[in-house]
Amino acid sequence: MNKIIAYIKRHKIKSAILAVLLIAYYFCLPKQLFKDPTATVITSGNKELLGAQIAKDGQWRFPQNDSVPEKFKTCIVQFEDEYFYKHPGFNPISIFKALRDNLKSGAVKRGGSTITQQVIRLSRKGQSRTYFEKLKEIILATRLEFRESKSRILSYYSSHAPFGGNVVGLDAASWRYFNRNADQLSWAESATLAVLPNAPSLIYPGKNQSRLLKKRDRLLKKLLESTIIDSLTYQLSIAERLPQKPYPLPQIAPHLLQKVSKNNYGKRIKTTIDTKLQQRVSYIVKSHYNQLSQNKIYNAAVLVLDVKTRKVLAYVGNTPTDKAHQKDVDIIDKPRSTGSILKPFLYAAMLDAGDLLPNTLVADVPTQFGSYNPENYNKTYDGAVPASRALSRSLNVPAVRMLQEFGLDRFHHYLKALQLKDLKYSANHYGLSLILGGAESNLWDLCKSYAALSSTLNHFSENSSTYFSNEFCEPTFLASDKIDFGTKTSDKTLFDAASVYLTYESLKEVNRPESDESWEFFDGSKQVAWKTGTSFGFRDAWAIGTTKDYVVGVWVGNADGEGRPGLVGVQTAAPILFDVFDLLPNSDWFSKPFDEMQEIDICKQSGHRASPNCDTVEQKFIQVSGIKTKPCPYHVLIHVDRNESFRVNASCEDLSSITHKSWFVLPPLMAYYYKTKNPFYKSLPKFRSDCLGAENVSMEFIYPKENNTIFLPKDFDGNTNDLVLRIAHSKPESTLFWYIDNTFIGSTKDIHDMATVPKQGDHTITVVDEFGNEAKRHFEILK
Repeated sequence: MNKIIAYIKRHKIKSAILAVLLIAYYFCLPKQLFKDPTATVITSGNKELLGAQIAKDGQWRFPQNDSVPEKFKTCIVQFEDEYFYKHPGFNPISIFKALRDNLKSGAVKRGGSTITQQVIRLSRKGQSRTYFEKLKEIILATRLEFRESKSRILSYYSSHAPFGGNVVGLDAASWRYFNRNADQLSWAESATLAVLPNAPSLIYPGKNQSRLLKKRDRLLKKLLESTIIDSLTYQLSIAERLPQKPYPLPQIAPHLLQKVSKNNYGKRIKTTIDTKLQQRVSYIVKSHYNQLSQNKIYNAAVLVLDVKTRKVLAYVGNTPTDKAHQKDVDIIDKPRSTGSILKPFLYAAMLDAGDLLPNTLVADVPTQFGSYNPENYNKTYDGAVPASRALSRSLNVPAVRMLQEFGLDRFHHYLKALQLKDLKYSANHYGLSLILGGAESNLWDLCKSYAALSSTLNHFSENSSTYFSNEFCEPTFLASDKIDFGTKTSDKTLFDAASVYLTYESLKEVNRPESDESWEFFDGSKQVAWKTGTSFGFRDAWAIGTTKDYVVGVWVGNADGEGRPGLVGVQTAAPILFDVFDLLPNSDWFSKPFDEMQEIDICKQSGHRASPNCDTVEQKFIQVSGIKTKPCPYHVLIHVDRNESFRVNASCEDLSSITHKSWFVLPPLMAYYYKTKNPFYKSLPKFRSDCLGAENVSMEFIYPKENNTIFLPKDFDGNTNDLVLRIAHSKPESTLFWYIDNTFIGSTKDIHDMATVPKQGDHTITVVDEFGNEAKRHFEILK
């Protein structure tokens, strides 16, 4: 050390020059050798290529790959640089031979460059091939050898070498010329690619085939002579044909590629996609598209999630339609009208809040809220229907009435907690139409929500009746992501497990919501909780289903919003849903969350908690919060004679002859529609004529609705058609007196329909029964 210091002191100028040269040598090589734009590449979980987006400079140049297949590595070293693992970046003997041959010929005939030098030349593209430039390459090559391993240098070369046309790098060349990954290439294919960078503009598949074949076979012969391959492998290899033209790159998940490229342009991204499932789902979508397009329905999307990992298994953003019908639009994250797809969330919210039991009877009668007049799909009414059945049949009127009862703001709060990002406005902006498609959402968020509910049930059962704080997290399509479900907690995240379970119990029923059409596809052996939806004007058709392990979401429609007859969830989206579920393994049904449930007596006929008057009671497990619901209001205790023909009281019958009977009684309007679907419904018996005492009676208008505007058309003879007024009375045998604007127009008995032709303008109809009860309704007539 002392000698070095003494030398530096004696030779300061030389030492300074040497130091400058060393520093210059150290910094002469750029930190990043290659800055060329690269293609965006997505692969499956097992590294199968799903798709690629060409680099910005128009080259198929995949991102740097540090893994070089052994066959190609052997071929390229044998062909380009036999002493690659021995030299320091340049080969003096090769340089001497090249210099000698070039001087003899008077032109550059031989290069003598090592693979390391070629890496440097590739990184300094555009430089003239002079002896001075060659000297620079040697210096930079030695510096590269100091900085990087031999394996890394080979990866630089294989990722950036030209392979003819606009193909750069081994990975892109392997797919373009042989349609598979580089690590799946044969010896002949590896040898073909190894000789291409030597003269990529002159020799590549489809051009100068004979010269390419000679080069390849010469390299294979060398591999045989070096005992790298045996004679059988050699014979089989030289028998292989050369590729004739480039293959198109796989486009197995083109819309996911679009999504990935937004934030990861020019990168190689490993996704969670299952390649086989993705291909089969795409085939299903294509098959249904061929049928749907005959009805001018051109677009569809499917998303498949793994419930337990929240990973995306299949992502089909659109059909293989044409550009005129927006085939490149990714529908999965686009806002669309929700139709009925939000109804399960309302049902779950009411169960969770203790406002409803699973089979509580809800009203299904003509209903009007101001100017809003919801109708069922088939324009009929059941009078009263169990809430679970209303959900599985997707009845609109009960859903709106349930929302009105539950509270618009309360339900809006639940939806915001689901993190539906397209729900951008206040509850009042949507109004009661919120439950029937007045809001917008997207397939991604809806599938995410169903997956969160399913996961809530799974976690509750698997973790000693506890929840996770981050249950409603975002799914992922990135294999590197790991979902964080948060910490365990005894507090529910949004819905309690029992409410979710009871909602799913309703949704797994083989329901026939509007008609018996298109249900032959349903496989009853698969237990799937699922829901369809159809937006106003037949613009969007939805179907989302879940099992313990998977969520499948389907949207069908036109990307431009054009509605089409027959574009309903059950007919267009549901068949796709179950075709996809047929690809997935069967799952066990969800475990019942007993710790969030309690067994109580339920009135079998009304679905309410049993009151003392309920005659048929059954034991049912309900959510704990449901214990606070009111007891059955529809069973009343009445007194009848021994034959149960008339109601009686002490004024007309001996106490010993009076029978006390529990009777199921619905309000008049509900009863009017209920008995049309339930022929065994029995109205209250009449009071016997000799009995004294007042009886509570009630009546409700069936038609018209309050503040209706009614147009009276004319028949073929030019006469204005009658307006038929209709009312329901708790005692149909009563006589009713009808008035329009205080003018008597007639009376009815038993059947309370009154036909009249009012004048144009505003009117008030008044009905008075024989007991003095009165009902009024206002309406307007247009002619």
